[in-house]
Formats: sequence, structure tokens, C-alpha cells
Amino acid sequence: MIQNFKEIVNMPFNVKKRGKLTYYYHGDHPVLSALVTEELPDGDLKIYFAGLTGGYSAKGVLGLDELVSMDPVKEIPLVFKSWESWLKEAGICESLKDIDFIEVHAFGCQPKSPNPLVDPAGYAAEQERLRNAYAEGYRNFFRDYLPDNGVPARFTVHLIDVPDKAASYEFYATALYQKSLHKDKK
Repeated sequence: MIQNFKEIVNMPFNVKKRGKLTYYYHGDHPVLSALVTEELPDGDLKIYFAGLTGGYSAKGVLGLDELVSMDPVKEIPLVFKSWESWLKEAGICESLKDIDFIEVHAFGCQPKSPNPLVDPAGYAAEQERLRNAYAEGYRNFFRDYLPDNGVPARFTVHLIDVPDKAASYEFYATALYQKSLHKDKK
């Protein structure tokens, strides 16, 4: 019997192929798949990444000791590193540099403190800090880690919260593995 999340993510993916779709998931009765790939007519793979945060989610996926909380500059790379680890585990490719992101959906959380009723100005300042840090972290990730790739379309909404109480943002993405760009590697 699985006792905790860390035990689940250390298990190899279960794989279910159905037509042109392949599902990569952990456990016998998953709530969702970590990755879903769609084989396109030319053999390329469209990749759908499950929603993930740089807080508890990334801590569990990457087996980290430290929990990052409300720090988008640190959280954003952890989300992408988690997705990269899934690509490797699924045997799709070895690096995010091998894929091209099409779109990223980001769901921003509201500050955990200060209390907006007690300190409205402080709360507004924290909202602004998070939004600026998010823009910096996102921009820096693509500039520094994927400089040869295009920058995906992005959709951002701000919510009250997400289930991960440490996270400042939750991300979901789609990408494309273009086999023609990697003929020499296989």
C-alpha cells in the first residue's frame, strides 16, 4: 500500500496507450496523468503536462528537502525541472531543450499574508511583489535555460488559492516534441 506522495513519485510510470494517446501516471487508480502525449500524423508528439506548483508539488516530484513558498523566482524553475524529470522518466527525451512549449497556463495565488483586512496597503504591495517576481522568474527561465527555443503563448489568471498552500502559482502546459529536429540524436 502506498503511504505518501513521495513513495508514489519514486515509482516508475504506469503507461496506458489508447489509439494515438499515451497516458503516463503513477499508482493503480490515479486521479490524473502526469503526462499525456498525442501522436500526430507526422510522428511528432504533442505533450500535455499536468498542473504543477513549485511548492509542495515540485518538492515531492524532485525529492527536495526544502519547501519553497511564495517565491515565484525559485518556484518557476522547479516546475519546469519537474516536467523535465517526467519527460526523462517517460523516455520521451532528456531535456526541455528537446521540446517546444506551445502554451503555458499560469494560475496565480493571492498572498498568504498580510491579512488584507488588517493591512490593505501591505497586501496590495505583496500582490505587486508576487506579480513582478513571477514575470522575472518566467522571463529568466526561458532566457537562461531555453535560449534557443521560442517563448510560448501564456495565459495567466489570478485566483484566491490553489490546493498547494505553499505555492504562489500553479502551471499547466502543452508542448511539441518535433522528431525532425532530433534525427541525429536517436
